[in-house]
Parts: sequence; structure tokens; C-alpha cells
Amino acid sequence: MPKYVIEREIPNAGKLSSQELHAISQKSCGVLGGMGPQIQWLHSYVTGDKIYCVYIAPDEALVRAHARQGGFPANRVSEVKSIIDPTTAE
Repeated sequence: MPKYVIEREIPNAGKLSSQELHAISQKSCGVLGGMGPQIQWLHSYVTGDKIYCVYIAPDEALVRAHARQGGFPANRVSEVKSIIDPTTAE
């Protein structure tokens, strides 16, 4: 199943409190629960003004549907074509 990285522009994302991040996570999980098992949220990276989320889904349309239903921005959705890490150099 394809993996996607979603770039969400959220001003001051890095300053969100743990309670705010908890609420965002709950909202996302609630929407995912209603969408069925074909879309999964793996994890997210919070930076200064963006949140980068990693999802598994059959297609980009389902990732964008999750964003719409949850009221989350999805400024850029990119399919992961390969994964590399230090072991790739070996």
C-alpha cells in the first residue's frame, strides 16, 4: 500500500501545547475511525510552522478526503517512492 507525506501549513505549530496536539490527534483518529482500515496515520513531525504527517492509504484522494473531513490543511501530499537511511550506504 502506498505511503504519503502530507505537509500541513499551521502557523506556530511548534508552539502548540500538549493539550492542543492531543485534541488534534483525537480529531484525526476520530475521522480515520469513520473512514475504515484502508487509511492509517503512522506519525507526524511538528516543526515551527508546519506539521508533516505520514500516512498509508490506497491513493492520494483518500488522504485528501481525511483532511477535508477533519478540517485539516493538506497543502502538499507527496507519495513516498523510496526510503533511504544510513544502511542504504552499506
